[in-house]
Amino acid sequence: MPVSEPIRLQKVLAAAGVASRRRCEELMATGRVEVNGEVVTQMGARVDPLNDVIRVDGARIPPPSDHAYVILNKPRGVVSSMADEQGRPDLSGLLADRDDRLFHVGRLDTDTSGLLILTNDGDLAHQLAHPSFEVTKTYVALVDGNVAPAIGRRLLGGVELEDGVTAVDRFVVRDRSRGRSLVELDLHSGKNRIVRRLLDAVGHPVVELTRTAFGPLRLGDLRMGAMRDLSRDELGALFDSVEA
Repeated sequence: MPVSEPIRLQKVLAAAGVASRRRCEELMATGRVEVNGEVVTQMGARVDPLNDVIRVDGARIPPPSDHAYVILNKPRGVVSSMADEQGRPDLSGLLADRDDRLFHVGRLDTDTSGLLILTNDGDLAHQLAHPSFEVTKTYVALVDGNVAPAIGRRLLGGVELEDGVTAVDRFVVRDRSRGRSLVELDLHSGKNRIVRRLLDAVGHPVVELTRTAFGPLRLGDLRMGAMRDLSRDELGALFDSVEA
C-alpha cells in the first residue's frame, strides 16, 4: 500500500474541493470531520491522504488520485468491449473523444442498456467486479406476462439455475399493462446474463433490460450514450461500498 507524506488535514480537505481552507478549519472546529472513525478538531492534525479514511458530515472524501472514474449509459446494441472481434459497435466508439485509456468494470450484455463504470484504476475495478465484494446492482426489466406476487416471493427465495441457486435481494412490480409487466430488482450476483435467466426461469422472459444502479451510483437522467465523471461524494461512497 503506498504511503504519502503526512499533510495537515485542512489542506487535504481544501485540495479535495470540500471548501476553502479557512472554512475547512471551521468544519473541523465544530466536530464535523472524522479521520478513521475519530472526530478531529485539532488544527495541527496531519493525515495520510492515501490511506486514512476521512469524512465530512459522514461523507467519505476519496483519496487524491490521477485516475478517472466515469459512468456511461451504455446503449443497447453496443458490445461491452473496447475492440469487438466481430466488428460490432463497441465502447471504443463512445470513448473516441477521450484522451485517457479507460476500461469497463464488468460488462453488460449487448442487448442490455444502462449504467456501466469506466475507469483506469485497476485495483478498484477488481474489487467492484469480484463476486466476493457483493456489490448490489439494480435493474429495470420489461417482461412478458402479468407478474403475480408469488413470482416475487419465488425470486426472493431463490431459483434453481444450471449453475446453482440464485436469489434477488429486492423485487418490485412497477406496472402491469397489455400483457406485460415492468419490474425492478436488486441482486449482487455477477453471473452471466443472470437477470434474463432468472426471469425466464419463472416464466417471464425479458423484453427490455436496463441497469439503473451499481452500488451507490445511480444512472439518473444521464442520456443514452452519454457519460460523466463521478462526483466526489459518489466516488467516496463507491470506495465505502467495496470496504463494507
